[in-house]
Amino acid sequence: MKKMRLVLPFMVLLACSAWAQMANMDHATMNSVLEKGLKQAEGEFVGAADAMPEDKYSFAPTNGEFKGVRTYAQQIKHVAAVNYIVGAAILGEKSPVDVGGENGPDSIKTKADVMKFLKDSFTYAHKAMASVDDKNAVASMKSPFGSGDTTRLAMAIVLISHPFDHYGQMVEYLRMNGIVPPASR
Repeated sequence: MKKMRLVLPFMVLLACSAWAQMANMDHATMNSVLEKGLKQAEGEFVGAADAMPEDKYSFAPTNGEFKGVRTYAQQIKHVAAVNYIVGAAILGEKSPVDVGGENGPDSIKTKADVMKFLKDSFTYAHKAMASVDDKNAVASMKSPFGSGDTTRLAMAIVLISHPFDHYGQMVEYLRMNGIVPPASR
């Protein structure tokens, strides 16, 4: 009987939580789901980018099959540059900054400058993501990567998935330097 006193309130709480989540799903839109995914990618990636000390931003693994891989800073600049490239394609405009290609501008060198470039790119990515709606999501558009046609929805998914590709690599770089990634703390 004492166990029932503990189980019953827990079951009621669980049922209320499930009901609240289902109620929130009624108001979800394609755009709100995409935006939530981008916010998650941004949080994980920016946190990892900031976790590495500036004196290790030039770190790139050299043991094993790591010949020619990007440095830590280059990983971050690449993601930021692609955010701008994809964001501009979604919006149908020229990028507001000269990204210098998919690797980002060579002029950006300090951690502070890299972090600013990254954060600004996510601000722009959110602007682009906000423009994706039910009317234009699957309309054909030119790919910014020269691979024919694509859709805004496909490019929105790139804005979410691409940072996670590089996040995985950055986690390895952090751990090789004795740093536990923020998301794992």
